[in-house]
Amino acid sequence: MTQSRVLLLGANGQLGAALREQLENKPERYELNAFTRAEADLCDSQRLRSIVAELKPAIILNAAAYTAVDRAESEPELAALINAKAPGILAEEAARIGALLVHYSTDYVFDGTKMSPWIEEDAPNPLNVYGTTKLAGERAIVAIGGSHLIFRTSWVFAPQGKNFLLTILRLARERDQLKIVDDQRGAPTSAFAIAKATEEVLARVQNYAAESISGIYHMTCSGETTWFGFTQAILEEAAALVDDRHLEVIPIQSADYPTPAKRPTNSVLNNRKLREAFGVALPSWREALRHAVTELTELR
Repeated sequence: MTQSRVLLLGANGQLGAALREQLENKPERYELNAFTRAEADLCDSQRLRSIVAELKPAIILNAAAYTAVDRAESEPELAALINAKAPGILAEEAARIGALLVHYSTDYVFDGTKMSPWIEEDAPNPLNVYGTTKLAGERAIVAIGGSHLIFRTSWVFAPQGKNFLLTILRLARERDQLKIVDDQRGAPTSAFAIAKATEEVLARVQNYAAESISGIYHMTCSGETTWFGFTQAILEEAAALVDDRHLEVIPIQSADYPTPAKRPTNSVLNNRKLREAFGVALPSWREALRHAVTELTELR
């Protein structure tokens, strides 16, 4: 089996760490070159170009992003530099050497007004700076025209990093009561599930430079819940991690918890295109949560 040289950006983030683990477990298939933010900052365009030019990878995995949704409202230029400009630069360099660019986007490109799950062809209409910059990144990649896979995902969590799962577990140890939004729907998706699905797609792709595979695909765990429902599930699955403390969880409306960035009411994505194109399907969000809690328990 021939090795494919892979450039992974954002290797110390929650998704990057999961991708790193997946690819390192298959050394016969991938020659992994992983760069952390300190080693390859997406704000440094020249550095990005030189890394790609020197390595000449067959695959570029861009797991780096500006993901602080509320802070982006006050840092739009920085968010745009990382989420919009950098992906365009990576697309240019990937096209120059005939590499496949794999990039991750978000459910927040949609406004949440649709009642049913969003499909790839639905018109984006982001409600916040984060979603706007991520959409600009998608469009920059598509406009370059090289070989690319853009995976939109949602509500990402992992046993490390900054995410809703770890925040709830921390608060459960500190408080007796939590008020959680119950009128926003989505599919919590683990970084592990995304990384595993990404590797499965790569394993099924025979020609990385084939234009026929290029496009946007939704990649989330199956099922849906609200932030309130997700919280309840976390506390059920991870009771031992919070020493079985009793915590009162109260459902509230978005209007009762104002944030700098507006969130879509419906973030549920339809994954049929991914399944039909590559035969890849992610587990249910509850199963993915159980897996992450097991990892946390082992780390304890």
